[in-house]
Amino acid sequence: MAQSNTGLNHATDNLLDQTAALIAESRRFVAFTGAGISVESGIPPFRGQGGLWNKVDARLLEIGYFEKNPLQSWRLIKQLFYQTLKKAKPNAAHHGLARLEKAGYLKTIITQNIDYLHQQAGSACVLEYHGTYKYLKCLQCGYRTEAKESMLVELPPLCPRCRGVLKPDFVFFGEAIPQKVAMESEKEARKADLMLIIGSTGEVYPAAMIPETAFHHGSKIVEINIEPSNYTHSITHIFLRGRATEIVSKIIERLKI
Repeated sequence: MAQSNTGLNHATDNLLDQTAALIAESRRFVAFTGAGISVESGIPPFRGQGGLWNKVDARLLEIGYFEKNPLQSWRLIKQLFYQTLKKAKPNAAHHGLARLEKAGYLKTIITQNIDYLHQQAGSACVLEYHGTYKYLKCLQCGYRTEAKESMLVELPPLCPRCRGVLKPDFVFFGEAIPQKVAMESEKEARKADLMLIIGSTGEVYPAAMIPETAFHHGSKIVEINIEPSNYTHSITHIFLRGRATEIVSKIIERLKI
């Protein structure tokens, strides 16, 4: 199905023009982002070549293991997320999406990422499908608080209210997607007439169903990825192959915002 590009050439210019026109004409434009948008901010992907799951024991991020062995899990969590993600900064793709929102084109970002970079770039309407590392939540009483370095000196961090174990407020293996964000994401997908996929391979469910839902409700699908994904030859109408920072910047140029 997808129209594709192989480099920054005339064919790409044509597809970029088509994409900009679709954005300008859309009534409900929604973005769906995955790990690939944050790779250029220095955050490694979880899967594939160079992925984190090739280097660390993913079992430590299973909710059952965490509940029984919070100290062991927290040692990995602190290293992976609180010593790595805090150094990351939004890149041109994050900033480009924020500009699209401010200009009135982009209505919502549905992200699989927990890195908070969309908000740091200035996006206001962000649905964090898998949660965020920026907050901690008590497993015992449900108290939620912003994660601060001082709270992670001694591990595992404990709830200031009930002394229960605090857990990062993102979805662990074995946990369900929070009902509220799942319903809101489904609603946005159903209403969208244009969805822009950036940096998602379509391998992680149930998140992978969101673009499929948009497609089956009549949305046009534009995809930006380094390599073809599970979406490319099934639901994608326009496939822009390349770095998210370069392609989003070129779309912004065409829209003159």
